[in-house]
Amino acid sequence: METAALYHRPDSEMAYLRDHDHFQIRLRAKHADLAKVELLYGDPYGSKVNEKDEGSWDYQLVTMERRYQTTDHDYWVAEVSLPLRRLQYAFHVYGSDGQEYLYDDRRIYRYSANGIDRLACFRMPYLHEVDRIDPPAWVKETVWYQIFPERFANGDRTNDPAGTLKWGSVPPTATNFFGGDLQGIIDHLDYLQELGINGLYLCPIFTAHSNHKYDTIDYFNIDPAFGDKETFKELVDQAHARGMRVMLDAVFNHMGDFSMQWQDVQKYGEKSRFAKWFHIHDFPVGYDQTDNDEFAENLNYDVFANTPHMPKINTADPEARKYLLDVATYWIEQFDIDAWRLDVANEIDHEFWRDFYQQTHALKADFYVLGEVWHSAQEWVGHPEFDAVMNYAYTEPIISHFVAKEVTATEMEDQLQDQLMLYRDQTDQVMFNALDTHDTARLLTLCAGDQDLERQTLAMLFTQMGAPCLYYGTEVGMAGGPDPDCRQCMVWDKAQQDLTMFKFTQQLIQLRQKYQAVWSTGNLVFDREQAQQDVVSFTRATATQQIKCRFNTGTETIGYQLANDEQVLLDQNTTSDQQLQPNGFLITLTNSK
Repeated sequence: METAALYHRPDSEMAYLRDHDHFQIRLRAKHADLAKVELLYGDPYGSKVNEKDEGSWDYQLVTMERRYQTTDHDYWVAEVSLPLRRLQYAFHVYGSDGQEYLYDDRRIYRYSANGIDRLACFRMPYLHEVDRIDPPAWVKETVWYQIFPERFANGDRTNDPAGTLKWGSVPPTATNFFGGDLQGIIDHLDYLQELGINGLYLCPIFTAHSNHKYDTIDYFNIDPAFGDKETFKELVDQAHARGMRVMLDAVFNHMGDFSMQWQDVQKYGEKSRFAKWFHIHDFPVGYDQTDNDEFAENLNYDVFANTPHMPKINTADPEARKYLLDVATYWIEQFDIDAWRLDVANEIDHEFWRDFYQQTHALKADFYVLGEVWHSAQEWVGHPEFDAVMNYAYTEPIISHFVAKEVTATEMEDQLQDQLMLYRDQTDQVMFNALDTHDTARLLTLCAGDQDLERQTLAMLFTQMGAPCLYYGTEVGMAGGPDPDCRQCMVWDKAQQDLTMFKFTQQLIQLRQKYQAVWSTGNLVFDREQAQQDVVSFTRATATQQIKCRFNTGTETIGYQLANDEQVLLDQNTTSDQQLQPNGFLITLTNSK
């Protein structure tokens, strides 16, 4: 047995209160190294209070389940109920080679019956409900739709900025405008409701200089090109009336250089009352220009990336901090928004986010806080900072296998399972899963125009744990390369829309909503043997329903067999003689009691 591969960490995603009554414990081991794992657990204040006491330990025993298997690791999981809400525990591991070990808080050593009484157990001294990670339940049932407001629909031509172009008349650039606004979104809420959407994610709508609005000038006002507060209030109210939640995009890492605060710094230097709001090394602020307006050299102040037009905010400054927290609460109090998406969230201090989370949830207990973090995010979601993150680390392996063909089915499944084990179950269930956004090339372009491949990849997304998100226009066949090409004007002419794709997307959303419990909370079990044949095959199951998903990601047609009680829910590129063709998929209900 490879004892060095055994890994557990208490009071983390490996040992946590999943809900009010169930405590989950995980153990990671080398793949195929263990035949069985038993969890020994009990009350720290039982007959043997601690390791110094004489006598035997009055423990209970449960056999752990091997939840996930990857090429390198196996993940073993058990759940226990704790009437007294306190716990001590250790692991009895049985090697595939016949060796047995005990694993406790301090060491791993050969098993003996007497050794159990000498265990220095892992401890959870008391399980406080207030410490439990408890994201809003409604997110598990949400299908998000991301809107880049300037390019979705022009509903009010009276607020068009100077130089506004005819809708979709030329390719998008970093500087052109087409007049998209909030009224345009309101005008198409019925369309989104028909599609099945119940969550709207809007890119920034506050006063800004650019067309993307990530260079905020005034956080307390709607950009005049988008409308006004009355229009936004109508948007939120009408969305809520249709059962849709509304998530706004907040840019708290940096401001635009046209903001009043930065203009004051440029004018008054270190005497500016906003001088401490930014990370400034010396005065006056300045930089050396290059041929690229978004890339400066020799900056004497910190910025987002390398752009001199987005000075970084010092969120540790009390006045700057209060200002941003007032912004966060204002849009909840005055307009009843349901969520914040937080831009460049990983570049802001944890203390700020803890205050942010506390203040937003004091106003709305089921508020959703979503951070933009492109890498592992345990430090944010493992504490009351974010409920979830934009789950790029999860969806990128899907793109890498299904679309780019850069990794094998086995490698993709390894990455997906490792990502799921980074977080608590309740966090995985509300992660924000997107295959394309305003920051990436569109899915159809990544698929080189192959619509079957696009549909297959979307079906994979919609069968995973976490809340799926559609980027506007995907449902009608829009394509586009990297920014700014991915920010094209929405196609509203039905003659130019892919209505077959619209119908398919509707079906995916309906499938998601009908079997919501399976997709959001059901166990995920991959068929590792099928992965060797370029077939991604897995089951999602609850106690009452089981759905099986098969995806042919290879180049050869493969056969499959339906059980007598299997009901086909959705499929593509299947034949009557039970053959699954390349880019095909089959989703079936295999058990319903």
